[in-house]
Amino acid sequence: MPLAQLISAAQLQQRLAEPDLLILDCRFALEDLAYGQRSFSEGHIPGAQFADLERNLSGPIQPGITGRHPLPAPAQLMHHLREWGLNAHSDVVLYDDGPGAFAARAWWLLAWLGKRDGVYLLDGGLKAWREAGGALTHDLPSSALGTFTGRADNTLLVSAAQLQQRLHDNRLTLLDARGLPRFRGDVEPLDPIAGHIPGAKCAAFTDNLDSDGHFLSATQLHQRFGAQLDGRSPSELVAYCGSGVTACHNLFALCLAGYPLARLFAGSWSEWITDPSRPVATGD
Repeated sequence: MPLAQLISAAQLQQRLAEPDLLILDCRFALEDLAYGQRSFSEGHIPGAQFADLERNLSGPIQPGITGRHPLPAPAQLMHHLREWGLNAHSDVVLYDDGPGAFAARAWWLLAWLGKRDGVYLLDGGLKAWREAGGALTHDLPSSALGTFTGRADNTLLVSAAQLQQRLHDNRLTLLDARGLPRFRGDVEPLDPIAGHIPGAKCAAFTDNLDSDGHFLSATQLHQRFGAQLDGRSPSELVAYCGSGVTACHNLFALCLAGYPLARLFAGSWSEWITDPSRPVATGD
């Protein structure tokens, strides 16, 4: 079974009554930290549980050491997943408002813990669900405690120190999922220093989507990332972004395109700049 899988709104409507289906609402807004919970309370897909980026899908920030969304402790993440009802053989559907960035973070975390089959992103997110006539509810779901157990696979990660040692390695493909203005250092709305890691290529995660907010075809995505790889091995690819969230969207899209799951610099730009000895680049 492919690691990265999409499910359409119509397909999800047909599966809502399945007993071992876990739906996670991953809506979030960086500029309004209460947005996700508030939106969930105002209406969500029937049966969905709410997974908050900061409280559930990230660990505590250590000022001057970590980035803005450090990885959660595996035991704590598994605790949340079991509370939501996750079992080893559950199918999981993840969604956010539409672009899929926060849903992709949850997808990556599940893969990190070893849950790599039966995990889907709702293509087009809640926007597509609404457009398909999908119902919303205010009801809070009840579920039996799940039994899922996993183990963090840290071979999927690259540390800042490891990455710094490889900056001059011409086998490395380093993809930055932020938009071009932030990559270039023209603007920086979230972090105290603007720019990018030297040698990185801008691969904005939004370019994985078409004009309706659905993922491009596997063929189109393969061409997109093939151009970024430029003949280098996909096994040497590392993804990052501002805080390790939207980079997961690129990792998901790479897998949709048929590439293997590449590594993540989870601390990303917001961790990179905590050490002034690490180099910073601006411009293209």
